[in-house]
Amino acid sequence: MKKLRLFTIALLVFLGACADKPSSEPSVDDTDDAEEREATMIFPKTDEALVGDTMPFYDNGKMNIFYLADLRDGKTGYHPWALFETDDFCTYEDKGIVIPYADSAMEQDIALGTGCVIKDKEGGYHAFYTGHNDYYEPTEAIMHATSSDMLNWKKIPEDTFFASEQYSSNDFRDPYVFYVEEEQKYWMLVVTRSEGSGVIARYSSTDLSKWNDEGIFFEDDMGYGTNMECPTLLQYKGKWYLTFSDQWPDRVVHYRVSDSIRGPFKRLDTDTVDSNGFYAGRLETDGDKLYVVGWNGTKFDHDDANDYDWAGNAVIHQLEQQADGSLRPVPIESVVSKMSHKLPLTPVKMTDTVKMEDDSYEFNGKLYELVRFEAAEDSERIEADITGYGSEDVFGISFAPGLENVGALNYVFNIKEGKVEFYNTENIIEEDPQSSMDFDFLNNAMFHVTILVDDGVVCLYLNDEVALTARMYRSQGTDWQIFSVNSSEKWENVSLYE
Repeated sequence: MKKLRLFTIALLVFLGACADKPSSEPSVDDTDDAEEREATMIFPKTDEALVGDTMPFYDNGKMNIFYLADLRDGKTGYHPWALFETDDFCTYEDKGIVIPYADSAMEQDIALGTGCVIKDKEGGYHAFYTGHNDYYEPTEAIMHATSSDMLNWKKIPEDTFFASEQYSSNDFRDPYVFYVEEEQKYWMLVVTRSEGSGVIARYSSTDLSKWNDEGIFFEDDMGYGTNMECPTLLQYKGKWYLTFSDQWPDRVVHYRVSDSIRGPFKRLDTDTVDSNGFYAGRLETDGDKLYVVGWNGTKFDHDDANDYDWAGNAVIHQLEQQADGSLRPVPIESVVSKMSHKLPLTPVKMTDTVKMEDDSYEFNGKLYELVRFEAAEDSERIEADITGYGSEDVFGISFAPGLENVGALNYVFNIKEGKVEFYNTENIIEEDPQSSMDFDFLNNAMFHVTILVDDGVVCLYLNDEVALTARMYRSQGTDWQIFSVNSSEKWENVSLYE
């Protein structure tokens, strides 16, 4: 990515004068039940475990989010399956660990890997999961367990199977199972490798016990030879969607579209729903709405300035289908509805050159300008409309401002480069962004921004077309601000909700 060639932020802040603004008394209705508002959880995790690969399964009015529980306890076994349940994506019931890893390092599933849950015609539940053992050759196998309530599972070791000869025996994982009515068979997609490249294999079964290899279903079409992890294949409103996450080099969620379950699957111009702050996303529908459920990782040493680690908080996007079959990530309707308590929003610091009128702020294009607001105590939703920007402009929203009035965590709207970017550094000039997504600002006279903040995770939705999720430990408990770098845009309808 081409770096921004401006001049140092420190000089800009020094030259751009800021004035402290007195806080005013709240001018909005504050009669909502505080306990109900505080219960809103946008990006769930537990105190006991971080959320790794997710396996969403909708059943009886609830979204059941099975996930690999990253306990980080130093034990030989790792990644048991745990479960969240929700019916509104605002509150989650933690069911704890439901499928444990094996007791002995001599067993195939001393570590559990990603899989799926399916309901059979008699109402019984089946979990298919990866059994992983670093001491074994082959390392990975597909394993099976059954349950009547999704909480108590019985493993069926005799149903375990390994990769066919044409596939890699050590990369054979992430089964995804569904029923194909016209064939009266179950299909299973499995992530593996063949002839040095990543592929998704297809197996079939009539009884969910014995599986036949049906060959390669999809080959890497990106030219990286990457493993295409955590696949899903789902029909939604007349289209078939195949999703997977590239294990390297970008580590993002991709999707392909087809009119047929067998393909061919088309790669659209924009084939991702988020950047590298969102991984292992899998599709699920409640019969009406479509969701993609993944996770946002922690940072190494839990430091905002570092790279992503594995596992963190669950992140769920609602997806809206477009006329061409493409999918756009949008905030979940029930989350927006619940987070509707508007908070007072009065600047505590503002550059003198900014013109303020009600909830609108017009920047003057003079050096580094900012409008700062106090931190919200709980989960929050920020909304704004932005107009009047030019083809060379750079501006954004940031958290955790320092002594020089520059935010340490920055979402940047880079109009010239056609990107929305996330920087986990104050220096947005000399450093590269940690995450970015393409967006054609110049074909939009205005764009709308929604930002959700919860538990150290922040997700920005841009025009209900693009999502950019980022880990920001200091996003809560620190002030936040909108800023402009030598640009003259106008922020309108700036609002804060909880």
